[in-house]
Amino acid sequence: MLLLHKPNQRVAIEKGELIGYKINDHEFIHQKESPGWRNSDTEMFPIIGSTKQNEFKVKTPKGNATLDQHGLLRELQYHLTSQTETMASFKKSYVANALVKNAKFPEKSTEEWVSWPYNFEFTKTFELKENELEIIFSVTGDKGMPFMLGYHPAFKLYTESPQIIAGEKTISLKEVKEIGSSALHIGNSNKLVLRDKEEIVIKTAGFDNFMLWTEVSNMICIEPITCFPPSVLEDTNFLKLQGKAQEFKVNIVVSNGI
Repeated sequence: MLLLHKPNQRVAIEKGELIGYKINDHEFIHQKESPGWRNSDTEMFPIIGSTKQNEFKVKTPKGNATLDQHGLLRELQYHLTSQTETMASFKKSYVANALVKNAKFPEKSTEEWVSWPYNFEFTKTFELKENELEIIFSVTGDKGMPFMLGYHPAFKLYTESPQIIAGEKTISLKEVKEIGSSALHIGNSNKLVLRDKEEIVIKTAGFDNFMLWTEVSNMICIEPITCFPPSVLEDTNFLKLQGKAQEFKVNIVVSNGI
């Protein structure tokens, strides 16, 4: 486990996964041993959403790719590339058409192997700032590569009636739970507020959408996404690499500093 420190702040990272963010003694991140989800954060790339209805095929300019739900990035291993007391950077690399073992097989998928017809490198950097954790994702790869990106962190809840504030709209935990596995979509937004025992602001750059998901009362996933996953994956939902690094940013800001 890797730890980042700043006065009154501590971040815990395990193999590139954010497993803790504390200010003083208040933990903001869902703990993996708690009910609700076996992880605390992950990424969705190069697609978001289910592919089962397409027989696990995703159309690309280089032909059909075989991908399971939310892509194959989560099946790859992060490698630490740099670290200081307040910053750590991790990288995943993929060679075009390499077969990757699908963790969902055979219990939840018919596809034992998944692949993608493009080379890419994916970097995830954590940096502690004043009462704030910044997470930057950088994508490089073959020029013209289509992709979607989603970040999937889970936040620990303490009260019975937390609220999510999206502009002038207030969303209850009950509303999120009632939507179920399809998740609640918030479009055209780069800022949400989670109001619980303590209040945090989630600000983004490059995403412009959120999904909200939970099935329990002790956590909620607030997920920045580049697009809401369609029932059928369409070309219009993909971004395209422009031949240089493309960055996406998430800032978790503790609004009162506790």
